[in-house]
Amino acid sequence: MNDTKAILDKFKTISQNLASMAAKHATKAAQSAKQSVARKAKTRATKVDNSEFIVALDIGTEFVKALIGKVGDKGNVEIVGVGRVHQSLNDMQAGAISDIAGVVENCDKALKQAEDQAGASPRMAVIGIAGELVKGTTTTVRFTRKSSENPLDIEEVERIVRLVQEKAEDHAKTQLSLELGGKTPDVKLVNSALVSIDIDGYKVTNPIGFQGKEVLVQLYTAFAPLIHIGALEKTAQELDLDLLAVAAEPFAVSRGVIGDDPNATMSAILMDVGGGTTDIAVIDEGGVQGTKMFGIGGRAYTRAVERDLGVDFTQAEQYKLALGSSMLSQNKVPAVEKALQKTLDVWISGVELALSEFDKLDQLPHQVLLCGGGSSLEMLMDELQNTSWYKELPFTRKPMVRHIAPDQVVGIVDSTGKANDHTFITAMGLLRVGMDTLQQSGTSQTDSVREKLDRMLRV
Repeated sequence: MNDTKAILDKFKTISQNLASMAAKHATKAAQSAKQSVARKAKTRATKVDNSEFIVALDIGTEFVKALIGKVGDKGNVEIVGVGRVHQSLNDMQAGAISDIAGVVENCDKALKQAEDQAGASPRMAVIGIAGELVKGTTTTVRFTRKSSENPLDIEEVERIVRLVQEKAEDHAKTQLSLELGGKTPDVKLVNSALVSIDIDGYKVTNPIGFQGKEVLVQLYTAFAPLIHIGALEKTAQELDLDLLAVAAEPFAVSRGVIGDDPNATMSAILMDVGGGTTDIAVIDEGGVQGTKMFGIGGRAYTRAVERDLGVDFTQAEQYKLALGSSMLSQNKVPAVEKALQKTLDVWISGVELALSEFDKLDQLPHQVLLCGGGSSLEMLMDELQNTSWYKELPFTRKPMVRHIAPDQVVGIVDSTGKANDHTFITAMGLLRVGMDTLQQSGTSQTDSVREKLDRMLRV
């Protein structure tokens, strides 16, 4: 276990160094990106400010995926355009943008594919953010009210929520400071969601009007360093997009499978295995308990094949993808499997360590739902389904492991037939976040208390 932890620490150190390099090069890349501003603005000059459409940009380490969704009148979104473009090796590092100009170019191509299919060029966009330096957790705070006989009102609940958010921000800064060797970066709240409110031991869905002395609030928050958010904002600016929201990608996946039902009781572990990182979210009885990320994704497996077989990255990727098919010669199969297994062992240990940090839960959900291109590796699914990796964790029974299907994303329907597998789930979740944000941004005298609370938490 010590050897495994040492390897994980090495991966973590590498990821942090890469993230630091990305931050240092962001300004230089931004200057390079300025050269293409005029061309991009001209290319996208025909865009229309149409609130009927939302753009979701999933800027992954391996691929940029762009979805255009048409907003329906019943809180649903129809996917009418899909774009997908491969990223270069140097465009992203550790889940963060390292070459703004390169990423803008790829996003522009993906958006053009989606716009040509949709026949529309909308402006409103939701962009996902990932990486080890994105900190998502559920904070629990207990408040003692001075006047327990007075009913709670919206103003008092708002004050309580703000205090919880401030406490969560301090916690995120402390975590990042420890991981960055004492440096305290500026952070920004990217997502916030109410998990639960208890009054004097009774769980309530609507706290307004209740009397009581002890108020216990559980609030999920996700914070990210400003340097990473700034790179995404710059990318949106270069693409002439209006940034509706930036969403932590595991949170987006969670919103996608939970939907907007305040009475949802779903419990599951969600794993988004991308090219550069693995993002994990734990949902308990409809509430996001927290998100964890570590820097091992699909590229780590390819690098292992590249290193062990002495081939270049492109050839290693071909070997990895061909495993299990007739396209890979049988004499190479044992060497490729051996190289992949070494990284897989470290990845599984990373999953175990991440899940062990959810120590406030008496037991972990037995549903394990996967998405992302990195989860397409057959050996990875086999490891999760057929080994005893879960034995040291608080599961009450063997986990059920499967991919998330596109039709499981609540309120999102694909009319193109192209967003057709688990690799598009994150982008579909971003559309869900966009839909939620639009619904929460309106003001009305008839809004429910829950809608007012959701609007209060919107960032």
